[in-house]
Amino acid sequence: MKKKAISKKSEGDPDRLATMTDSEIDLTDIPEIQPEQFVRAVVREGLKPTAPKAQLTLRIDRDVLEWFRKQGRGYQTRINTLLRAYMKANKENAA
Repeated sequence: MKKKAISKKSEGDPDRLATMTDSEIDLTDIPEIQPEQFVRAVVREGLKPTAPKAQLTLRIDRDVLEWFRKQGRGYQTRINTLLRAYMKANKENAA
């Protein structure tokens, strides 16, 4: 399959864009970022990569699971965070 060349028209006008002020840029088709979106953002730049999580089947009481699910999105991450805190608190007792 042969690649098509990008036309001059689609490259834009870099000289005009460089001289535009922020108020001249049309942002009507871009939604404004809300603070709630920043709260959910995860920044990984410059950090060590995390190990992939393992998938398993875990049996827990139904009422415990329902309580976590009612907390909304991320309930599995919250369960993991609590298990990690327990692990750290009890590391000295580990064999």
